[in-house]
Amino acid sequence: MGTVLDSHFLALTAIVTVAYQFIFFVITALFKIDQVTDFAGSTNFVIIALLTLILKATWHFRQIVLTLLVVVWGLRLGIFLLMRILQWGEDRRFDEMRGNLVKLIVFWTLQAVWVWTVSLPVTIVNASDGGVSLRPADVIGWTMWVFGFLIEAAADQQKLSFKNAPENRGKWCDVGVWKYSRHPNYFGEILLWWGIFVAASPVLEGAEYLVIFGPLFLTTLLLFVSGIPLLEASSDKKHGNLGAYQFYKKTTSPLIPLPRGVYGNLPGWCKAVFLLELPFYSRDLPEEAVV
Repeated sequence: MGTVLDSHFLALTAIVTVAYQFIFFVITALFKIDQVTDFAGSTNFVIIALLTLILKATWHFRQIVLTLLVVVWGLRLGIFLLMRILQWGEDRRFDEMRGNLVKLIVFWTLQAVWVWTVSLPVTIVNASDGGVSLRPADVIGWTMWVFGFLIEAAADQQKLSFKNAPENRGKWCDVGVWKYSRHPNYFGEILLWWGIFVAASPVLEGAEYLVIFGPLFLTTLLLFVSGIPLLEASSDKKHGNLGAYQFYKKTTSPLIPLPRGVYGNLPGWCKAVFLLELPFYSRDLPEEAVV
């Protein structure tokens, strides 16, 4: 079917994303609910991937695979988060937003930017003719996606099961993959989206390589803005005075999964430089307990 608005579908996907997020913004603003928030973000990725694939209608194997990967990820995450919030009733992240229109607008704007930006690699691939025949980068990227997807899915389910057990009320999750990383779900998500970029790279030419901003933006958000910093601060305030929790933080990698016996014995500079144990991840711990 070819070009719609522009040859790379950038304007089209931006319009679709803004419209889709605006619909859910209106719902949350009117009814002061947050049950649909994460679902709106995850399913927006699915819409963009399918829409661009169908409109271009080239049906190259690379396009079909990357679209399928995004659809599987988006549906799995969207359904999981929707079922979780329906079970929990509300999301504490939005306690200060439900009655604050300005904060809601900022959040939904950021979510629209997140969806559109992170989707860039698959958008550009689907807007192309599919590019050259399959290359090693395709297989490497798909493999990264598989590992990232499995880690994220396992982490989500393990934490949900942990939180649902009455005997774990008030505890931090340190079972399954959470024994090796304090945020394995974020590690999985970062890995799978970098995998999509790697698998998209055989198609890219010239300025199209700027789609690397997609996984970079996601990584920046999770490492420095709305992901790890907020969760670390919340957990430190709850458990920071407990010796067992302080030991947990000192021996458990913040992101990249590693055995505790390995991570716990590494010098502080090595943790900070190579394993992202950033100082502000522990700013709410008692001074003597800083990792």
